[in-house]
Amino acid sequence: MTRLIVVSNRVTPPTADATGSQGGLAVAIGEALRENGGVWFGWSGQRVPEFTGQVNLQRAGGVTTATVDLEEQDVDEYYNGYANKTLWPLFHYRIDLTEYDRSFDAGYARVNQRFADTLLPIIQPDDIIWVHDYHLIPLARELRARGVTNRIGFFLHIPWPPMRLLATLPRHKELVSGLFDYDLVGFQTHEWLEAFCDYFQREADAEVGDGVMSAFGRTVRIGAFPIGIDAGAFKEAAKSAEALAARERMRESIAGRQMIVGVDRLDYSKGLEERFLGYERFLADNPERCQEVFLLQIAPPTRSEIGSYQEIRNKLDALSGRINGAYAEVDWVPLRYVNRGYPRAVLAGIYRTARLGLVTPLRDGMNLVAKEYVAAQDPADPGVLVLSQFAGAALQMPEALLVNPFSQEEIAEAIAEGLGMRKAERIRRWEALMHNVESCDVRRWRDDFVAALEAARLPVAMRPPANGGQAAA
Repeated sequence: MTRLIVVSNRVTPPTADATGSQGGLAVAIGEALRENGGVWFGWSGQRVPEFTGQVNLQRAGGVTTATVDLEEQDVDEYYNGYANKTLWPLFHYRIDLTEYDRSFDAGYARVNQRFADTLLPIIQPDDIIWVHDYHLIPLARELRARGVTNRIGFFLHIPWPPMRLLATLPRHKELVSGLFDYDLVGFQTHEWLEAFCDYFQREADAEVGDGVMSAFGRTVRIGAFPIGIDAGAFKEAAKSAEALAARERMRESIAGRQMIVGVDRLDYSKGLEERFLGYERFLADNPERCQEVFLLQIAPPTRSEIGSYQEIRNKLDALSGRINGAYAEVDWVPLRYVNRGYPRAVLAGIYRTARLGLVTPLRDGMNLVAKEYVAAQDPADPGVLVLSQFAGAALQMPEALLVNPFSQEEIAEAIAEGLGMRKAERIRRWEALMHNVESCDVRRWRDDFVAALEAARLPVAMRPPANGGQAAA
C-alpha cells in the first residue's frame, strides 16, 4: 500500500482525545497516516545551538512522527523572518507590515534545503508526499534536485494574493515558480486559485485548462480543496463532561444576558481591532440594550517575538480598556478580553452558550472557527454566525450574516440583527450551515486532495477531476 508522507513546518502529534486542544488538521492527518501508514515530518519546535540534522522518530496514537530541531538563526530568519514577517503579511494583503530582508531569504532557503536533506532518507520509492503551507514553497524543488521522483503535492492554507501585491516581493518569480516542481497545487477556494492562475498567466504566459497549468516547460495540476472540521468529533466534544462544565460555568456568569463570542489567535489578520470598534459602535447605537449583552473575546497570543504582533496586542489592551471604562457598570462589563487558549471541549461549551458567534477576519484562507461555532450549536435553539465576507468560509456559508469587517456600521448592525433574530429564522439558517459543515468536512478535504495527488501522474485525459470536479477549468 502506498505510504503518505506529510510535511509541515511544525509537527503536532495526534492523540485519540477528541476533546483536546489539537486542531482539525492534526486529526485528519493522524487518521490518514493510521489508515495508510506513513510519516509526519517537520520541525519539532525545539531550538539547538547548532543544526545537526538528527531526526527524532516517535510513534504515538498509531502515528509515526519524524522531527528535526532548528538552530536559533534558522528560527529567526526562516520562521520569524521570511515566513511570518514577509510571506504571512503579504499573502494577507498587509503590504504595510511586510518586511524584506535578504537574510530572511537566505534562512528560508537554508531551512528548506535542510528539510530536504533530512527527509530524503525517509522517502521510499512508492511514497506520496503532501507538503503544507507557505513555509515550504521551495521544498519540492529541493527534493527534485536530490533525485526524488515521487508524487509531491502542495496545499496552501492561506490566501494567494493578487498579482500586483505579489510582485512587490523581491525575487517573487524565483520563489513561486518552484510550485511547478509539485504534481498538484491546492488552494482553499476558487478565489485564491484564480489569483494564482492570474499571476502566472501575466508573469509567465502560463496556459490553463482542464485543471492543469503549464509554464516553465512543466505542467502542474491545480484545484480548490476547501478544508473543513471533524464535525462528528466536535459535536461529541460539545457533549463531553468538560463542555457541560464550561456551559454551566458560562450560564452562571452570563446572569441572564446574551453572550457574543469571538475566538481567534492574536493576529492582525483576524480583524480584532475592527471587531472591537464595531462592537463599540453597537453599544453607542443601542444604549437601551447595553446591559443585556456582553462580548467574550478569547485571543491567545502568538508569534510574540514579532513587533507587529506586540503592536496589535498593545492596541487591543488599550481599546478593551477604553470600551470598558466608557460603558461598564458596577455589575456589568461589556467586554471580557482573555489572552489564553482553551481545550476544544471547553470552547465547544462556550460556543454553544453564545447567542452570537463573531468571526470577522480582514482576510482568511478559510477560517475553521466559523465551522466550529456552527457544529457546537443546539439544534433546537441555535445561535447566529456573523462572518466576514473576506474569509474563505463565506463562500460556503452564505446563510451566515455576512459583513464587511472594515465597516464598524455593518458589524454593529449585524450584531443587532443577530441578537434580535427569531428562533425559526435562526434554525433555518443553522440547518443550512450545518449541512455544509458535515458534508464538506476535514475527511472529505483530505480524501479529495490525496486522490487527486495519486492521479496526478496519469496522462491528463485519464485523470479524474479533483474534488468532485472543482479543479480549475
